[in-house]
Amino acid sequence: MFLENTVNYTEQFGWIEVICGSMFSGKTEELIRRLRRAQLAKQRVEIFKPEVDTRYDDEEVVSHNENRIRSTPVPASSNIRLLANNVDVVGIDEAQFFDDEIVAVCNDLANRGIRVIVAGLDMDFKGNPFGPIPALMATAEYVTKVHAVCTRTGNLAHYSYRKAANDDLVMLGETQEYEPLSRAAYYKAMQNSKIEKDNADE
Repeated sequence: MFLENTVNYTEQFGWIEVICGSMFSGKTEELIRRLRRAQLAKQRVEIFKPEVDTRYDDEEVVSHNENRIRSTPVPASSNIRLLANNVDVVGIDEAQFFDDEIVAVCNDLANRGIRVIVAGLDMDFKGNPFGPIPALMATAEYVTKVHAVCTRTGNLAHYSYRKAANDDLVMLGETQEYEPLSRAAYYKAMQNSKIEKDNADE
């Protein structure tokens, strides 16, 4: 369970929280939960998401189970720095889709006394660290790694396996295109897809 930082008003600095994990692990759900608590506490909250994320809604941040919160879509992370004025808390969803400047932006906001809550995929579909998320995890005060349930073994899953035959790094999708897998299931699935590809090439 994550507990909010206790605020020492003699030291006016913010902090960074990162919520990461595979697809279907509840990252956005946890982001929305923390932001709603801040709103209930009458804190000034602004939420941002990358313009490319239009899966559920053009403007709102929406979790897989339809929890939603109003947000501002932005084309680049530098826009967040310009738009986050007179706020106590900034929420950022799908941070893996932002450019590398998102790390500096989050640190700048925290240094201005803002609590920054970031959610994103920590690994891409190939099992590699995804975009700026590793650097954000390194500079954050708090990192929460959430897990999905593996669709093949029932164990904890932290890999996002892509079922669709598409090698693009960024491909928006849902359960038709992706499934959460445990390490063992992911390894087997990748081995099988490699064998199938090799057979098809022969």
